[in-house]
Amino acid sequence: MPDCTISNSSPNSATRHDWTVAEIQALLELPLFELLDHARAVHRAHQPNDVQLASLLSIKTGGCPEDCGYCPQSAHHAKETGVAKERLMQVDAVLEKARAAKAAGAARFCMGAAWREVKDGAEFDAVCKMVEGVRELGMEACVTLGMLKQHQAEKLKNAGLTAYNHNLDTSPEYYGNVITTRDYDDRLETLSHVRDAGITVCCGGIIGMGETTRDRASLLQTLSNLTPHPESVPINALVAVKGTPLEKQKPVDPIDLVRMVAVARITMPKARVRLSAGRSMLSREAQLLCLLAGANSFFYGEKLLTTPNNDTIADLDLLKTAGLAANA
Repeated sequence: MPDCTISNSSPNSATRHDWTVAEIQALLELPLFELLDHARAVHRAHQPNDVQLASLLSIKTGGCPEDCGYCPQSAHHAKETGVAKERLMQVDAVLEKARAAKAAGAARFCMGAAWREVKDGAEFDAVCKMVEGVRELGMEACVTLGMLKQHQAEKLKNAGLTAYNHNLDTSPEYYGNVITTRDYDDRLETLSHVRDAGITVCCGGIIGMGETTRDRASLLQTLSNLTPHPESVPINALVAVKGTPLEKQKPVDPIDLVRMVAVARITMPKARVRLSAGRSMLSREAQLLCLLAGANSFFYGEKLLTTPNNDTIADLDLLKTAGLAANA
């Protein structure tokens, strides 16, 4: 295990932006109960005792020109996955889904379009109207649309956008093994445009794609050294979809997901750590461990873009069991 001293990350210490990969890898490799104790202390010092429920809708499915190895929406894998290219949903249809999500208890409504990048025009204008409509419902609005230019980020800000999701997925070193149609700097540039526009950042990654523990540490180091930290950090476990290049990957060990959540909490104490894709594969007990480790948001509803998600009644029962309130 790499040498690391964790005393400088005590619960009440100043937020850090100078984590090293070795420090983070050492945290990931701590004895589990020691890691959980540390993460719980940080969580109690910086977070309320609640969980934010977020709903995620695919507003434009399939046909993405990127070749992300995990994604069934990639045009490169469409023949094998059977995910057809669809048109952008109508604004009214999206807002109907948002109203239903709010009625079910969701506080944030997230909208995803399978685009490589945002292009100016009628479709982008429609997305801005969706954002405006979601905000008028009293919900937070988040979108994930691919790469952005600065003027596009500013237009989304003017529409009232709360957050922009643009995940780094994995470490800079492993990234090329998963995606070849854009590079890591493209991702970081979009995050910079989002931040400069005054929109909060939602940015995390995926484990279970064949990466090493050091790669996981490097991903968390990149995220935790952003200034400021992302306000929202989704931690995803690979859903190995048939027809994608990663379809034969073994399921993630739930304890590895718990460790990622805990170290994200320690290194980014004020962020919402979001338990995201792959949650439907976890037992109730594993989900409770993730909440114990510092997760304080999860996606709520029947589907995450094109993959299944947990039952909403079971989710509310999970919160009740944990003694946690849903963030309104």
